[in-house]
Amino acid sequence: MKTHQIEIQKFKAATNANGLVLFKVDALVAPKAPVEGIEPSSIISLTEANARVLMHLLKAQIAEFDAKKPKSRHGRHG
Repeated sequence: MKTHQIEIQKFKAATNANGLVLFKVDALVAPKAPVEGIEPSSIISLTEANARVLMHLLKAQIAEFDAKKPKSRHGRHG
């Protein structure tokens, strides 16, 4: 497995299709040497501001998924 250091510079867009959320980003990607004794993993880093943008984009995409689900007509008591 190849490991990378991925630094998100900017989120440009988010969409969803077929159960996947897709993000268009500007990012710096560099190979990362695995640390001996630790499972090899890639690292994604982003600023607090970009983390807040990510949270906003995720909430919007999850809301779209929820809007596409059929509304249950059973189980509602009222």
